[in-house]
Amino acid sequence: MRISDDRYSRDRLRLDLALRFIHHEARTHTIRAWTGLTDDRIRKLYRTYLFEAGGRTVARHRGKSPRQAAFFTRSLRMRREAAVFASVSSLFGLITPQTITVDRAAQTAPTVARGALLCEAFEAYCALMGESQISFEHAVFLLSALLAGDELRVAHCRECGSVLVTDRLALRTPVCIECAGLRPQPGYGRGEGTGAPE
Repeated sequence: MRISDDRYSRDRLRLDLALRFIHHEARTHTIRAWTGLTDDRIRKLYRTYLFEAGGRTVARHRGKSPRQAAFFTRSLRMRREAAVFASVSSLFGLITPQTITVDRAAQTAPTVARGALLCEAFEAYCALMGESQISFEHAVFLLSALLAGDELRVAHCRECGSVLVTDRLALRTPVCIECAGLRPQPGYGRGEGTGAPE
């Protein structure tokens, strides 16, 4: 009886996580990777979610997930938002010195527990930012990119020590937007700024 109870609990956690991912408009393959559910099960959950939401539409994004690291460094606003998400992810234990320096593949594999923390971190990030430019799918990619460390990395401002997201190949120790004296202009967020010098 205990074995079946454990299996029920595991299935319930996977379904709950899938529903949270659906709420955040995650793609089907992203939900599958983090929960292990089949595509058919996920489609049924979409229908259930829509029914329980009283007909409120939930966007179902199709195609490939975001995969461009430059998205997070293209403007002052994106640099700041990426830094906020990285900071929140660190607070929730998704990014630690251990996950960055040791056996990345084992440390960063998608699990239900890490998926729940990812949702918590993304929800906290959205609460802090208000109107954010980073979607849930972008957040999933940013987290994996930071943990892999091939294109992006977590760094700290050389002046104040605040968390930054920088290009892996940056030669100089970065400074944050505030310490560099850069301020968003009226077109903030439209890609005009290039961010703090690297």
